[in-house]
Amino acid sequence: MPPPEPMPGYGQLLRRGYGSLAAAVRGCGDCGWELSRRTWAENAHLGWGEVLLCGLCALGWTALRRAAARRVFRPFGEWCNLQPKDAAKMPESAWKLLFYTLSWSYGIYLLFFTDYPFFYDPPSVFYDWKKGMDVPTDIAIAYLLQCSFYGHSIYATAYMDTWRKDSVVMLLHHVVTLTLIAFSYAFRYHNVGILVLFLHDVNDVQLEFTKLNVYFKHRGGVYHRLNDVISNIGCLTFSVSWFWFRLYWFPLKVLYATCYSSLQSVPNIPFYFFFNALLLVLTLMNIYWFLYIVLFVAKVLMGQMQEVNDVREYDVEDSKKTTTAKKKEAGLQLPNALKEGMHLKNGLVKDKRL
Repeated sequence: MPPPEPMPGYGQLLRRGYGSLAAAVRGCGDCGWELSRRTWAENAHLGWGEVLLCGLCALGWTALRRAAARRVFRPFGEWCNLQPKDAAKMPESAWKLLFYTLSWSYGIYLLFFTDYPFFYDPPSVFYDWKKGMDVPTDIAIAYLLQCSFYGHSIYATAYMDTWRKDSVVMLLHHVVTLTLIAFSYAFRYHNVGILVLFLHDVNDVQLEFTKLNVYFKHRGGVYHRLNDVISNIGCLTFSVSWFWFRLYWFPLKVLYATCYSSLQSVPNIPFYFFFNALLLVLTLMNIYWFLYIVLFVAKVLMGQMQEVNDVREYDVEDSKKTTTAKKKEAGLQLPNALKEGMHLKNGLVKDKRL
């Protein structure tokens, strides 16, 4: 195995990566559909059996979530006597926290408790790469779990989750992520895939844990200060870790390896533009969501928000409008459905039954 490359500075890293990408674009003389078809046929290794297994696991995630919500999460919310709007959203966050804690813990095991050097030496993800190489069993398990879960998540975002201001972007994110996972497995770029998943899952764990504490701080008709303090701390650590993991380490480790180091180790690496384009789209979505975080922090600093809330939620905005309307005793009237405690989902007003 070649010795580890010294890591350059952040600015130098970006110049190298995008310079390599631009040079590859200039040198591409045959980049049409025929080349793509030929490259896929020569390098992709993805059997129908693997696709079927992933699809069955996605169906299994959906069935397991419905069963967990019906028999565990909703009864627990009723037992805690949560407010109706919080009880309606709690099962979603509890389910996601359960999965992302499992997946991120497994990512920690792969990157820090095995012999894989990918985190400390990102260019090593392409050392000794060859088409059709065997995927280690422990990495294949991680890929099966993640690929099937994001297949389930596309359906869940559209039909099971609370509809939010960024739900369309969330659907795009799940499609891009599922494509990256499936194609990176087919082309045997699984090493870099493990690094990408690890850098993203940590923020989902913090987000869902913080949201659960927001839901539980008003239960049984009583304000619980401990949950409020935990949600405030969680919001702070979430904001910092989002920037650090997704906007600093992700370009530093992943984009550097895929845009620059990949060409050094494998000069004619297949589907170079395709994968890097998807990773750049993922980066843009991370920046888009970071703007929500900045918006939230700005509202807190300017005194427009007195407590932690998800600024993507429609019912948070509706409750503010309702309060303002009551104070002014004028203005627009809310729809009857919203007055009765129903919430927007998928563009329609649907009753959130417990």
